[in-house]
Amino acid sequence: MAREIITTTDRLTVSALAGNAGAGGVFLALAADRVWLNRGVVLNPHYRGMGNLFGSEYWTYLLPRRVGEERAREITGRRLPMGSQEALALGLADARFAHDAQSFLQAAIKRAQAMAQDPRLGDMLFAKRRQRLLDESAKPLERYREEELARMKLNFYGFDPSYHVARYHFVYKLAKARTPHYLARHRAPPAPAAA
Repeated sequence: MAREIITTTDRLTVSALAGNAGAGGVFLALAADRVWLNRGVVLNPHYRGMGNLFGSEYWTYLLPRRVGEERAREITGRRLPMGSQEALALGLADARFAHDAQSFLQAAIKRAQAMAQDPRLGDMLFAKRRQRLLDESAKPLERYREEELARMKLNFYGFDPSYHVARYHFVYKLAKARTPHYLARHRAPPAPAAA
């Protein structure tokens, strides 16, 4: 589905998130031209909490396209949730508004209608088509997909069992035995002293 959204060049697309989203949902939302968030939304824009899973959905194209390479590494490396205000500040979203799902939906519809009636719509679509062609000529979407799936294959069939353990705990709704070090930093082992 992400590919179809990314390659839709005859209209502008909108992701309107009224509720929380994990990695797959966050990156699917980033496939759209505009990302709008309800104020109370919490995003988890990383896969690593699932046993260092690499993930797909063209995230290696979508995230850097929105926030740049360095910030993309920071976001996925932190493994921390973020609220809508932080997502907006980092460039993961274009707008945040409303306080409940119903008012968010109503406001999103009004914004989308206004966007469809914008006299600059033709210029925006032309710019979108041009950018998609430039991006495709620089690196085809298919290559992003192949690279992501190759990395995920290591998660599934490689020597590190952490993905399988995390998947088992997720499927059977087993609580973690302890809070991970990246969340409970006060319990993390001390960093080695610099030489």
